[in-house]
Amino acid sequence: MATTVAAAKPDERLARTNRLVLLLRRPEVGAAIAALAIFIFFSVVTDSFLSVAGVSTWLYSASLYGIMAVPVAMLMIGGEFDLSAGAMTGTTGLLVGAFTTQWGMNIFLAMAISLVVAAGVGLFNGFVVMKTGLPSFIITLATFFILQGLNVAGTKLITGQVAIQGMSSVPGFDFVKIFFGSRTNIFGFSLNVAVIWWVVLTTLATSLLVRTKYGNWIFAVGGELESARQVGVPVLRTKIGLFIGTATAGWLAGMVSLFGVASVQATTGIGQEFIYIICAVVGGCLLTGGFGSAMGAAIGALIYGMTLQGIIFAQWDNNWLKAFLGGMLLLAVFVNLYVRRQAGGRE
Repeated sequence: MATTVAAAKPDERLARTNRLVLLLRRPEVGAAIAALAIFIFFSVVTDSFLSVAGVSTWLYSASLYGIMAVPVAMLMIGGEFDLSAGAMTGTTGLLVGAFTTQWGMNIFLAMAISLVVAAGVGLFNGFVVMKTGLPSFIITLATFFILQGLNVAGTKLITGQVAIQGMSSVPGFDFVKIFFGSRTNIFGFSLNVAVIWWVVLTTLATSLLVRTKYGNWIFAVGGELESARQVGVPVLRTKIGLFIGTATAGWLAGMVSLFGVASVQATTGIGQEFIYIICAVVGGCLLTGGFGSAMGAAIGALIYGMTLQGIIFAQWDNNWLKAFLGGMLLLAVFVNLYVRRQAGGRE
């Protein structure tokens, strides 16, 4: 009597995944495609976009947002938000400006104090969020309003106006400007040093996320917090470190802004915190945490910088930028939803 041997059911763990699906699972792929499309579009419709001055301009614009978008993305991967990131850029610049121009403090000491203050605010945000269990959205929104009020009211109290000027006459300004506000020629392009800071920060953040134990912790606390605790991930230290990271990045952005124009407004950075989040989301970060990349956030900032300057070069109404941001955010959310489903195995 013939016997039939049932075919063994293949092990799902050994099943091959379509290469296109694997590519789409990369958080920065969608942003890279969008960036390429925007680059081609403005290269065609404007004459200035690909000029030496044009490229230098939109790269500089992108770097100002990219310096903050990258650490904000890391915090979002860790499952948290920081709405005080924009105000922090103004706070740190105002502190250095007030200390040096109003009270004659040594410029290096003033910068060090502002850095400590920024790190302290980040520590406060992270500690309160973790110890109270309250949403970081609420805690950092409160911090945002506190910083905004202090920036405007404090500047008016000290100077009688809403800006601090005269930084160029402060001893040591020209030396510090080399590191935060100078320009350098690279491949024929006159690039602001902010672009270099942006590239270095993105490289370091990417390396940290994909090559270190701390990077694994960031993904763990953002994806499955309780599971991360159970396997011994130092959740408190990891999340507080991320909040300190966004705050100190705010200091860096503040120094780039301050030494780039030799003055600072009390409203500097206000409202930009949402742009940083948009850049991170467009770059592939999930709003729920646990997924994203530093490179994706940097590409998101590049998209914003190219679009901002491309609209100006095309002499369009600048209000179109807001419509574009809204559309890009909505599209990114849909793309991220698809990626999340693919990452979960629903192919």
